[in-house]
Amino acid sequence: MAPLNSNSSEIMHGGSNYSGHEKCPFYLLFQYETTLDLGLRGFLYFLALAYCFIGLSAITDRFFRCMETVVKQSRAVEEIDPTTNTKVIRNKKVWNYAVADIALLAFGTSFPQISLATIDAIRNIGELYAGGLGPGTLVGSAAFDLFPIHAVCVVVPKAGELKKIADIGVWLVGLFWSFWAYIWLYIILKVWTPNVITLWEALFTVVQYGLLLMHAYAQDKRWPFVSLPMKRDERPEDWVPEETPPCRKGDVEPHMYTGIHEGDEVRNRNIVDIYSAHSGNEEQSLDDNIPKKDDLASIWKRQFIDAVTLETAESRKLNSPSLSLAKAFWKLLIAPWRLLFAFVPPYQIAHGWIAFLFSLAFIAGIAYVVTKLTDLISCVTGIHPYIIALTALAAGTSWPDLVASKIAAERQITADSAIANITCSNSVNIYVGIGVPWLINTTYNYFAYKEPLRIENVGGLSFSLLMFFATSVGCIVVLVFRRLTLGAELGGPRHWAWITSIYFMMLWLIFVTLSSLRVSGAT
Repeated sequence: MAPLNSNSSEIMHGGSNYSGHEKCPFYLLFQYETTLDLGLRGFLYFLALAYCFIGLSAITDRFFRCMETVVKQSRAVEEIDPTTNTKVIRNKKVWNYAVADIALLAFGTSFPQISLATIDAIRNIGELYAGGLGPGTLVGSAAFDLFPIHAVCVVVPKAGELKKIADIGVWLVGLFWSFWAYIWLYIILKVWTPNVITLWEALFTVVQYGLLLMHAYAQDKRWPFVSLPMKRDERPEDWVPEETPPCRKGDVEPHMYTGIHEGDEVRNRNIVDIYSAHSGNEEQSLDDNIPKKDDLASIWKRQFIDAVTLETAESRKLNSPSLSLAKAFWKLLIAPWRLLFAFVPPYQIAHGWIAFLFSLAFIAGIAYVVTKLTDLISCVTGIHPYIIALTALAAGTSWPDLVASKIAAERQITADSAIANITCSNSVNIYVGIGVPWLINTTYNYFAYKEPLRIENVGGLSFSLLMFFATSVGCIVVLVFRRLTLGAELGGPRHWAWITSIYFMMLWLIFVTLSSLRVSGAT
């Protein structure tokens, strides 16, 4: 992939100059690629991009398991029992409900986009102009989070089941910071310092993520003067909801996370469950059930065995030969990813933190490959990188957000985490996903050149921001209307849920179409 590095900025700034005129001289692995037809190369690179997204889904599945373990961590607190006046020791959760949604769930699910944007910034160090891949992906991801993910979550509850936001105050705080993030971005791009980003603007963008965390915590604790005086309805005691108990013998248990792992390992209750933080009828804290070193070694070994196992006891029970063959083919297709991710340590180590960090590292590695493939696709097809980032990359890297919100909408009794993940992820995309890369580039430019960071495609980016703001208002209005009429944001009568879902998808198509036309010069 090295031959692509030296000319990646040439591709990123305004698209490829090679497609349609001569062979694209860059390649991914082998120089032989440059002798292939441009159409074939584009097709193969798109397939490779799709396979990377499959890998991203697979590691996201593992990521959520260890993230749940992190959130379940508790600490012993000595208290005085008011009835007996004696000292008692209680286990209290380390993580606050609202902070966990923003600091772990939203940040973790946005990490693919953050990694991609940061890698784009690092390889762009020394350039006076910022790369367009990161901002395009993050704005497109924000639209994907708000529209398609809402469209999925609204139909996930069972027919007639209603799920509403229990803590409207925390949601409003997250919504405010989400909207302000995009207003802030427009102000610094078009009003205060048009077409450039200064060091202090980049720094303050990152600082606002910390302000969001503090404001959400203050609202959750109902601090005076800084919180909204709004009543909180009943919500789950734990941030991590309990899973449905294991199915009876002969039933097919759906996998709770993605279609990647079919859950064969989870179904075999004779084997230590390395994939779920909710094994069986587990009621006690994971902190009280930490395996011994020998158990951890056997668990880690089992990860590699499961990764290369194509046929399981569950798959042999299937009556349809074609379905069995399809499952075997799918397992064979993803076997390389599963074998690679088996190197992630078991989540039982160090409360899941080591597995959490390993998962983030693998996500960053996939994001690096994705940036290379995007450059090549732009080079061989002539499609503007910003359009690819706004559509294909945004949808692919937003898959963890979709999975997280879908899990929360299915398993929690309220809509708080499902919807909070959407609004908070959008905030994280700006404050961290764009703020950190810009801070890297502006810091270097300030000390090396005494110059700010220039933004080349300000017109396209600012237009996308305006379109996102306009369409997002239409989305929020419908959510508020559902709350006032149906009493909940998610679920409800099946036909109304599907009408809402289709409406959200239409908003997304409008945003993507108009933004792409603007960048391509058609509007």
